[in-house]
Amino acid sequence: MKVLIDTTYAARAPRSGTAVYLEALVRELEAHPEVSVETAVNERRSPPAGGGVASARNAATDAWWAEMELPRIARRARADLIHHALPARAHGRAMPQVVTVYDLAFEALPQMFDRRFASYAHLTYRQAAAAADHIITISETTAEEVRTRWRIPSARITVARLGPGQPLPAVDSRPRRHFLYVGDAEPRKDLPTLLAAYAQYRAAHPAAVRQTAATATVAEDPPAGLILAGNVPDPDQPGVRVETGVDRRRLAELYAGALALVQPALYEGFGLTLLEGMASGTPVIAAASAAAVEVGADAVAAYPPGDRDALARRLAEIAGDPDRRAALTAAGRARAELFSWTECARRHVGAYSLAVQTRRGHG
Repeated sequence: MKVLIDTTYAARAPRSGTAVYLEALVRELEAHPEVSVETAVNERRSPPAGGGVASARNAATDAWWAEMELPRIARRARADLIHHALPARAHGRAMPQVVTVYDLAFEALPQMFDRRFASYAHLTYRQAAAAADHIITISETTAEEVRTRWRIPSARITVARLGPGQPLPAVDSRPRRHFLYVGDAEPRKDLPTLLAAYAQYRAAHPAAVRQTAATATVAEDPPAGLILAGNVPDPDQPGVRVETGVDRRRLAELYAGALALVQPALYEGFGLTLLEGMASGTPVIAAASAAAVEVGADAVAAYPPGDRDALARRLAEIAGDPDRRAALTAAGRARAELFSWTECARRHVGAYSLAVQTRRGHG
């Protein structure tokens, strides 16, 4: 079976979770005996524009690509199936089509998205999923959302949980001195709760710097810092540092030096960064969203989403208890071993076969 995979989004956002997914998937599929892979990139696609005329132009480019150019490339490559890495469709149903659905955050938390995008995604993504021959979701959590919100039956959904993040280089062990956040400032990631909880932890730290009218005493053991790694504005907050443009070596170093990776997201479709942290041996603190619980289970230090007091307590607990950190490291590594990119690719091949069978059954 020959599969054409649209990798446009990976080229557009090379440090995103979607890019990690596509890179790993293509690599594993290329080694699979039952499929051959072609990839295609819409080089006309501009970066997200944030609304207005430029966004409308991007939407038109996306439609042209999915409806006209991608099927043309598929025919030229003699592909048996098109895999859209985001919910999209080629009209005319020239060949079987599969879509990946990562999450339905725009349905569950529409207030955290631009109203125009939420409306667009509600209509076009739902229509693309309904028209697809088969749907791949990256978690049971997302599969359940697709079933309940979009009324798509289980028989048309394959769950292919992701593997343990991107390959990171080995780095020397180092003292763990900071908390780490990896990601962007998208509202559902809930950075404000993390920053508020961190300020609370820092203020309550028994060895924090204390300022009086007359003196300033610097503690011998100061509170841990917080590093925000990703496309995040600088909050200009004591103890917080932003690092942008982090490559894989630097990310491995940040994980190695972290007391804990903190994932405060109110909603996730999977939690790839969470799994990546566990696989690297970094203790993880995570908001207990459904997907985070599915991926992390008891191997993470969970807290109620949005609860800054509970998160502040978790930060203090993990910073002050080496035995707790060691237990989370061991549990996280064991949990991460249950996730495999090879198994993820195998489930994709199964989904492709079901899509072809569905099309033949309707032919």
